[in-house]
Amino acid sequence: MTTQTDASGSLTTVYKVTGMSCGHCEGSVSGEISGIAGVTSVKAVAATGVVTVVSTAPLDEEAVRAAVDEAGFELAGQA
Repeated sequence: MTTQTDASGSLTTVYKVTGMSCGHCEGSVSGEISGIAGVTSVKAVAATGVVTVVSTAPLDEEAVRAAVDEAGFELAGQA
């Protein structure tokens, strides 16, 4: 599990998402995950499939999985 807490109390969690291939894909995944309560920042990188999420509290992985699915991709788990 790759989750880190910074000095301000924010949590950074890194996920692996399969199927992203372009900037539009990155935007779709970022947009859906951004809708989860507590998420303050999302950065998706299609080239690596890595999605970095900053939140105010631990996220329910099933909520993240549902958001990624809604965007049309598959959550492979935490990176």
